[in-house]
Formats: sequence, C-alpha cells, structure tokens
Amino acid sequence: MSWKFGYARVSRDGQTPEQQITALMKAGVERENIFVETASGANEKRPELAKMLAKARRDDIIIIWKLDRLARSMRNLMDIADDLKARGIHLHSLTDAIDTTTASGQLTFHLLAALAQFERELVIERVHAGLARARSAGRVGGRRRTEQAKLDHAMANIGRGMSRAKAAKAAGISRSTVQRELAASKTTPENKDTRRELTQAKDTDKRRLNGFAAHRPQAVS
Repeated sequence: MSWKFGYARVSRDGQTPEQQITALMKAGVERENIFVETASGANEKRPELAKMLAKARRDDIIIIWKLDRLARSMRNLMDIADDLKARGIHLHSLTDAIDTTTASGQLTFHLLAALAQFERELVIERVHAGLARARSAGRVGGRRRTEQAKLDHAMANIGRGMSRAKAAKAAGISRSTVQRELAASKTTPENKDTRRELTQAKDTDKRRLNGFAAHRPQAVS
C-alpha cells in the first residue's frame, strides 16, 4: 500500500501555509501526513523535510504545491529527485503540473534535469576558466599541484551552489583556505568577469525554478 505525503513551506514567520495545506489535502494527503516548515529558500536546515523524506518508502508519493517549496535551487531539486527516483518514490508538484507517476510528468522532469546538468557544466567551465586566468596572472603560483586540485574542486562545488563549509570538507581542505581564496579573488581584476558569470548563472537557475509554474497549466483551482 502506498502513502501520500505532503510538504509545505513558508519563508518566514507571519506567512501562512494554509493555501498549500488546503491544496495538498484536496490532492488526497491526510493532514497528519503533511509536513510544514518555516524556512527561507537559502536555509540548508529543513528538519521537517528531512523527516518526510525519511518516512517515505517505495511507491509512496510526495506532493508539493510548487517546486520552489521543495528545493533551494535547481541543483538541490535534482539531488532530491535523484534520491527519490533511486528509492522508488514519486514526486507530484501541483502548480507545476509535474507528476512522475505519469509518462508526461516523467518527460517534463527529465527535461528539467537536462537543463540543470547543462547549467552545472557551464558554471564549472567558467570557474575553471577564471582560475586559469588567475594562475596565468601569477596569483596562485607556488601552491603544490595536489593542493591546487583540491582548491579547484572546492571552488567548482561552490559554483554549483554548495556551501563553503561543505565544499571545503568535500575537497579535504580547511574552510579558512576556501575563505582566503574567495577573499583573494574579490581583489583580483581577472576574476571579475568570472564572478559576474557565476552570479548570472545562479540567478538564471533561481528564475527557472521560481518561474517554472508561470508557464505550466494550473492543476489546482
């Protein structure tokens, strides 16, 4: 027997999740299976989301009001979607008309995944190009090749949207090393274009996630 779980999120105190909760209940989610969170879009800590994901099992369906209620970015959305797919759990976004229990819903989600992958590859390419320009200017000369490779890996993860602390841990270097690199890049003329490109890429990513519903038919009246 499969279960339906709902997730609702508001960004700050004073906002009400009632519209989301009502829509989720109309979609067949029992009130006790709706997890409500108050957290900004940039907040990595979402205990209610973690509880719901831990409770869901194979063939269950997770229902949300909009994609941007579930994820902080397109990258984060794809990470969650990959985890759900691996566990055999379906995802249904009411406003975005995405339902991975249907063939058309799976196709739409695969297109989103392809766009996210393309965006990630562009960001990585821009980061590497900026680092190469900085090295050619002599800014990072003298660093051992192994250390530079770790730093490049951390900077690439930051470009994908990972936090500085997590990027440093994943690369096996200290957070202070990453902080120094970021601080130095802010004062290096060669990196201005790269920083601007990264910002533009992240803004595009957010607009695609937040604006996707505007181009989809409304599934809930």
